[in-house]
Amino acid sequence: MLMSWQPLDSIALTQDHLRMAFGVFMHKDGSVYDDIPEVHYQFPKIYLSRAKQMVGDWIVYREPVKLPQSKGFFAVAKVERIIPDPDRADHFRALIESGSYLPFEPTVPHKVDGQPVERDLANAQAAVRPLSSTDFARIIALGLPEEMTLPRVGDAEPLDRVREEQTPFEIERPLVQSLTNRPFRDRAFRRAVLHAYDGRCAVTGWRLVNGGGRLEAEAAHIRPVEHGGPDSIRNGLALSGTAHWMFDRGLIGVADNHEIVIHRKVNDRSGVQDIINPTGKLITPSRDADHPHPQFLEWHRNFHAFAV
Repeated sequence: MLMSWQPLDSIALTQDHLRMAFGVFMHKDGSVYDDIPEVHYQFPKIYLSRAKQMVGDWIVYREPVKLPQSKGFFAVAKVERIIPDPDRADHFRALIESGSYLPFEPTVPHKVDGQPVERDLANAQAAVRPLSSTDFARIIALGLPEEMTLPRVGDAEPLDRVREEQTPFEIERPLVQSLTNRPFRDRAFRRAVLHAYDGRCAVTGWRLVNGGGRLEAEAAHIRPVEHGGPDSIRNGLALSGTAHWMFDRGLIGVADNHEIVIHRKVNDRSGVQDIINPTGKLITPSRDADHPHPQFLEWHRNFHAFAV
């Protein structure tokens, strides 16, 4: 299961921390750092003074520019506190506030219309760096459009842009309120998961579209929000209505190798087997980084008492 640590010496938010200090955390899958973006971010001591300024505030995750097929800015999260890393000397972990992580859809490229999205750069190469209010607002507007409903199949994706004439204060308050709003987060999670799975049910393989062009598949949390699960693509599955119902009730589960397993309590095993796609395994997103995280799958199996 995903762990949280109770630090002996944590760096907490103080009363005189009154203004927002947005930031950027650079992240690359498969790097030498022990990152779980939904849970914690590991960094060396040289970035500690910068990271301290972000405690209690929001950061955006960004993939390096030089990474092949870099997706740019891909998520927003809130830093709860910073602790000494329990496993690596002279390193620290920024712990992410539970329930704050939210993926962008669309992900935000490094440049739009030839202009950098992050413009007020102090050090473009630093793995941990401050982010201006205007840049933060621009990234959020692009990654979490105000119109959070899914477009109809074949419709172009709009790229909403922040109003540049707004002051930082006018930008910060409504944005932060949106990021903590449950209906807004539900719509953003659904949008991100269904795009990752191309609207196809991971269990049945169906990609059904109704007469109005809307996808039938739903976005399901593997580990529910009420049980500490994040609004992360890696904690999500695109599922048809019946598959979603069965998964939430523990009638079906998923092994670490993505094999779909049927619970022993199911009374109609052949009927359930009939709707599982012929491979017997989840149909997963094209990007490995978007595949279900084994720790969330393990939580679901343990919670519903699967014998795998």
